[in-house]
Amino acid sequence: MSHAGVIQGSRVRILIYLLFAIQLVSMGAMEMSGPFWPVHLRGLTTSESVFSFASIAVYVGPMLGIILTSAFWGRIGDRYGHKLMMIRALAGLSLTQLGLALFTDIWVILILRFLQGAFAGYIAPAQAYGVSIEVPSRRARLFAILQISTNVGSLLGAVVGGLILDYATFFWINIIASALCAVCTVIAAVTLPDVPPVKKAVVADKTAPASRSGSLWQGSPLLSLLGVMGILLLARMLPQTSFSLYVSSVFEVSNSVVGLCYGLLALGFILSATAWSRYFEHRGQQDTLQRMTYVVIGCIALTAVAGATRNPVVFVIAYFFWGVLLGATTPVLMALISKTADSSQQGHVLGIAQGTAQFASIAGISAGGLLSQVYGLQYTYLFVCLAYVVALIPIVALRYWPAVMQPSPAPPGD
Repeated sequence: MSHAGVIQGSRVRILIYLLFAIQLVSMGAMEMSGPFWPVHLRGLTTSESVFSFASIAVYVGPMLGIILTSAFWGRIGDRYGHKLMMIRALAGLSLTQLGLALFTDIWVILILRFLQGAFAGYIAPAQAYGVSIEVPSRRARLFAILQISTNVGSLLGAVVGGLILDYATFFWINIIASALCAVCTVIAAVTLPDVPPVKKAVVADKTAPASRSGSLWQGSPLLSLLGVMGILLLARMLPQTSFSLYVSSVFEVSNSVVGLCYGLLALGFILSATAWSRYFEHRGQQDTLQRMTYVVIGCIALTAVAGATRNPVVFVIAYFFWGVLLGATTPVLMALISKTADSSQQGHVLGIAQGTAQFASIAGISAGGLLSQVYGLQYTYLFVCLAYVVALIPIVALRYWPAVMQPSPAPPGD
């Protein structure tokens, strides 16, 4: 059961905007240090091997922590409430950022970064809380708004972190981030209303799908939807490690142009995500997947142009419109994934989705770096195109799998 009927009208909109603001500030606080960890770690060790390992582990560690614990925290949220899990995550972010400010031992830093992901995964409980107060038909818009807040926070956080580092030390980046997350913790605890967890409905009809009576997987499109989302995220992350080298070597442009290209991808997403969510929110699963096929084909075409062109203007335009199309992928797919489970399992299923997203990101970053070393930078976007082609397979399979496409009856009150 959704509690949108209990929290009515304009109050729901205010709460959604509050979730947007909390996520923007907290994720922005985390990203203040994001681009500068290698600079900080370089000054903490003279060993090249330790530095090489640490400069990777400092980014992969939080992702591994989220992968290992997100489903567990999701189940706890389903049982005791998602607001509690949001407070736990924000407090965890604040405490681990404080630890990162106080400790300068490189191994302690890596452990704290892992614990940051394991104990402070915020995005999944925020999504589950949003689902508990928003009507089901607007879930795609909810996920779009929350993902936009993450993207805007990442962009602003990196800029603010750079400004702090220009005038102060890395210590102050983490102290300020810790303070911002502490403020967000207090605001979430005081202003967000408690939404009691939804108890599982007893299914009297034994012929009802197993996914509604306990199993998330049997007779459900969840696994295929997770696969689609994972492959699309992997494709998006393939150019991550080689992007700056590719743009600077192929187009021989300045670092400012490299940064512009990278930022335009996020800008395209930010500008388009809510419009895409409105476009998809009243469409059924089969209709959504049919139109998602055209979005993926568009991504194939744009990344092919990006890989084939030697004109930096064409590359910049292609990257922007690629970002526009990306606004129609993850938020819409997250809404479909959310709808595979009833309200009593939202934390669990969204935790699984968050873990899948982190795993796909790690796989994409790792595969992209390996492929660029083995085959060369010139084939970077060929591999992105091929990954998108692979993503079409489960999308088409879902569209023409009648048993899966038949909607499951919702439990009473949902």
